[in-house]
Amino acid sequence: MLTLVTRETETPEDDLRASTPDELLTRVAQGDQVAFAELYDQTAPRVLGLIKRLLKDHSQSEEVTQEVFLEIWQTATRFDTGRGSASSWMLTMAHRRAVDRIRASQAGRDRDLKIGVRDLDTAYDSVTESVEIRIEHERVERALGRLTELQRQAVKLAYYGGYSHSEVAAMLQVPIGTVKTRLRDGMIRLRDEMGVAS
Repeated sequence: MLTLVTRETETPEDDLRASTPDELLTRVAQGDQVAFAELYDQTAPRVLGLIKRLLKDHSQSEEVTQEVFLEIWQTATRFDTGRGSASSWMLTMAHRRAVDRIRASQAGRDRDLKIGVRDLDTAYDSVTESVEIRIEHERVERALGRLTELQRQAVKLAYYGGYSHSEVAAMLQVPIGTVKTRLRDGMIRLRDEMGVAS
């Protein structure tokens, strides 16, 4: 009895499937559309998942994901392997875009609210309010100035920049546990400096 053995030939697409996102992004930077399609297939679920976690709305999340991949295609030449992985570069971009969308939505809601209540007369002292806000802002700045540089850096990225603990860890190139410790210690010190009861 004769058995036929066929050998599957590898295609360039098979080579790409075995490529890492870093390798694919390098090829995308050279204008390789097939590499971009494979990069999309490999990373789109994570990118969409991160965006959806922030935006909650599925259709807006898909829209922002498309914007992110368009930006990846257009700016792939800026990716520097020496500064981190392709995945973290892409997820940072996705996080930034999602936060921008949240801020834009909030600005729209704030604008609508201002328009809706602009005719409502409310008696308040705007000078006193602005002075109180300025004084509170100065207190926070002084308290931040009393943190160590490492604590201040972690607090600013997490609370002012809106980055997650894992993203802060990737940006600072330290373990996530170190980031959590710096944030915890920084927040305890801020609470003490601000005189806030625990």
